[in-house]
Amino acid sequence: MTCSLRPSESLRPNPRAISKRIPGIAAGIGFAVLALFLRSSATAQQAPAAPFAPGETLTYDLSWEVFPGGQATATISKVAQGSKELYEVKATAQSRGFVSLLYTVQDEFDSFFNPETLCSDSLQKRINEGRRHKNTRIVFDGARKLALLDERDLATKGAPTKHAENEIPACVHDVVNAFYFVRRQPLRVGQEIRLPINDGSKTADVRVQVQALETIRTPFGTRSAFRVEPTVFGGLLKRKGRMLIWFSDDAERLPLRVKAMISAGTITADLHSVTRASAAAPPPKK
Repeated sequence: MTCSLRPSESLRPNPRAISKRIPGIAAGIGFAVLALFLRSSATAQQAPAAPFAPGETLTYDLSWEVFPGGQATATISKVAQGSKELYEVKATAQSRGFVSLLYTVQDEFDSFFNPETLCSDSLQKRINEGRRHKNTRIVFDGARKLALLDERDLATKGAPTKHAENEIPACVHDVVNAFYFVRRQPLRVGQEIRLPINDGSKTADVRVQVQALETIRTPFGTRSAFRVEPTVFGGLLKRKGRMLIWFSDDAERLPLRVKAMISAGTITADLHSVTRASAAAPPPKK
């Protein structure tokens, strides 16, 4: 069962606006926005035991207003890179249905990070959104406190690779691995959380408000969840609007729902399934 929006939560659909003003609807809601809801205290210290493990896949149904928008997935695994053992999250976002007719999206993200601190090691992005085609790699060098960005514009023939170096804290999070960092954190209503997020340029000091503990309907039944909202959504993603996310009030801290209210309407991502290793397992009910 999927959750439907109340009329008061939506705006009138505008196909022209959606094609011109929301590049990558599925991608934007899938993972970049999920990076906003975290805590800055995990630097060099070892983090608590994670509520997730390699082999887990989260699958989201995306919608724009009443229209199916696509699907997003994130799969975590353990990999070795030289002498380092890292976690890798492979995340994809793909438009479908009516939205795909307006704006085709097929994006892929690969995030590598320290499994204990969750400090980001590198991020690779393959962006295919309409006429926009880019390959990006960002290396986070904590020792030198630099983010090293290399980006190719595949839509422009003969375009040179863009290279940039920007200062970062010793521990920084990228737009994918930050999604997992929040699941390790205790949440309480009234709490304000801060966290540095970098996407290859200036580091954003993200502030998050834990606003309420609510009961919401999900494909897994009625669940208790913390509702949080970032205060720098527009600054980080360069678009105006509000972003809300609901994390389950249990040991798994599953991001059950993400909702973005922006000028072209409301975009919603609902957690559809959780797969662990080779067996599908819905989140346990409280």
